Amino acid sequence: MRSGFGCLVGRPNTGKTTLTNALVGTKIGIISDRPQTTRHAIRGIVHRPQAQLVLVDTPGLHKPRTVLGQRLNDVVRTTLAGVDIVVWCVPANEKMGPGDRFIARELRQLHGTSLIVAVTKIDLAKPDQVAGQLLAASAEIEAAHYVPLSARSGTGVATLLDLLMDGLPTGPALYPDGTLTDEPEKVLVAELIREAALSDLDQELPHSVAVTVEELTPRENSDLVDIEAVLYVERASQKPILLGRRGERIKSIGTRARTQIEALLGSRVYLDLHVKVLGEWQDDPKKLQRLGF
Repeated sequence: MRSGFGCLVGRPNTGKTTLTNALVGTKIGIISDRPQTTRHAIRGIVHRPQAQLVLVDTPGLHKPRTVLGQRLNDVVRTTLAGVDIVVWCVPANEKMGPGDRFIARELRQLHGTSLIVAVTKIDLAKPDQVAGQLLAASAEIEAAHYVPLSARSGTGVATLLDLLMDGLPTGPALYPDGTLTDEPEKVLVAELIREAALSDLDQELPHSVAVTVEELTPRENSDLVDIEAVLYVERASQKPILLGRRGERIKSIGTRARTQIEALLGSRVYLDLHVKVLGEWQDDPKKLQRLGF
C-alpha cells in the first residue's frame, strides 16, 4: 500500500483548483477566473486499491499587499514543507513571468520532495506554445516529470494521477475508503456562497468579500437544512453593491449557491444570507482570525 500527500502550487489563476477537482473526481474547491479565489489549503482524497493520495490545493503564491495575502503565502509554504510530491502548475497560454520564476526559486529550496511540472490549460494554447512552456519550465527547474494537460477537457489528467500515485511512499491509508475531503461542511458551504458571489460581482469587490456560516442545522421532522450565513465587506459603500437594487443581487447569489449546497448536502436547503461591514478586515489580524484565516 502506498499513501502520502501531494500539493498543487502556482501563481494565482493557473488552474490549480480545476485540476484538483478533476483529480479527485468531484468538486471540493470553488472556481473563478479571479485571482486569489482559493484562500485555504483544501484537501481532496483520491483512492485506489493499493494507494491513497491526499491532494492539497493551495492559494496562489503572489506578492502580498495585505496581511491576508501574507497569510495565504504562509499557508502555501507550510503545506510545501509537509508533502511528499509537489506539482508546479504553469499555464500553457501565458508566457512565464516573474511570478512563475519566484515560485521556481521557492521550489529549488525544497529537499527530499519529488517535483512534477504540470503545464496546464493546453486547450487554450497552440502546440508550439505548449512546447515552449515545457522548455521554459525545464530551464527553470529540474523535475521528475513534465506533463502537459487540460483539467477542463481531461487530457493528461490520468497521466498526472498515475505519476502521483507511483511517487507516493509506502504506508497505510490515511482516511477511510470513500472519503473525498476532510473539510468541515460549514467551510465548504461558505466557499460555495463565496463562489456564487464572485460570479456576480465587479472586479474590485471580490477580494473584499468573506463568508462565514453561522448556523447549519437540520430542521426537525423535515428533510430541510437551515443555513444562516454572513457575507462581510470592508466598507459601507460596498454593502449596497452586494445587496443590489431591492436586494436582487443577494437573492441571485442565494439562488445560485443553494443549488450547489443542496448537491453537496444531499438535502433541501433554506438559505438565509446577511451582508455586514467589517472594516478593512484584510489588514487586521484579529478580524482575519475571526473570519477563519
